[in-house]
Amino acid sequence: MNQILYKNTNISYSDTGKGNAVVLLHGFLENQTMWEDLVPELSKKHRIITIDLLGHGETECLGYVHSMEDNAEIVQAVLSKLRIRKAVFVGHSMGGYVALAFAELYPENVRALVLLNSTSKADSDERKANRDRAIKAVKKDYTTFIRLSIANLFSPDNRERLIDEIEKVKIEALKTPLQGVVASLEGMKIRKDREVLLHLTPYPKMLILGEKDPVLNYEDSLDQIEDTTVELVTFADGHMSHIENRDELKTVLLDFFKGV
Repeated sequence: MNQILYKNTNISYSDTGKGNAVVLLHGFLENQTMWEDLVPELSKKHRIITIDLLGHGETECLGYVHSMEDNAEIVQAVLSKLRIRKAVFVGHSMGGYVALAFAELYPENVRALVLLNSTSKADSDERKANRDRAIKAVKKDYTTFIRLSIANLFSPDNRERLIDEIEKVKIEALKTPLQGVVASLEGMKIRKDREVLLHLTPYPKMLILGEKDPVLNYEDSLDQIEDTTVELVTFADGHMSHIENRDELKTVLLDFFKGV
């Protein structure tokens, strides 16, 4: 892992392979390790950049609220350091929110965009209330909150089948400091609706959804791409397509990259 210093905060990233740059952005309670199974294959023909977002992995916390714009700025700082002007962005869940914030702040730097188990919509009032409840819960019992949160990301059918993989995800998630968890929940709660970017931006876009995603309602997620050129890919499982549908995801991404 490499590091840069941004606003006196250590930002951790990796840089593998050569070719067109592809930036992989992890989700809430995840870190760069979530991409480990994909990077060897993707980096054969592409330059793959992975970044630990604020308060996750080896990247330190920047404050008490990590907005999606704050995260987009650290992504830009890494790309500036690497002298990468244009990249394809793949964002998983919260990483998708960060990719959208980046696309709004730095539109000229985006070659293409993939939202993986993510959405362009802002939190509903109900979701905001759930974030507040989550903040209270994690402050009260950190370990239980983290372990339950991870298990609930997988489709019910897969929770037994993928028990070892789920345990690995929990172990990585438990490395996330309490401040990082709370700051991200606060940041996701206040994020802007960016559905307009799916309609008006000129570059290729893809939305990858899980039909049984316990976090994002599948039918509701389809509304945002009506009357757009966004390519839709649907997997049969939950919120963790990089684990639940690993091989299919690899194929889908490689095919998409060829066209951009």
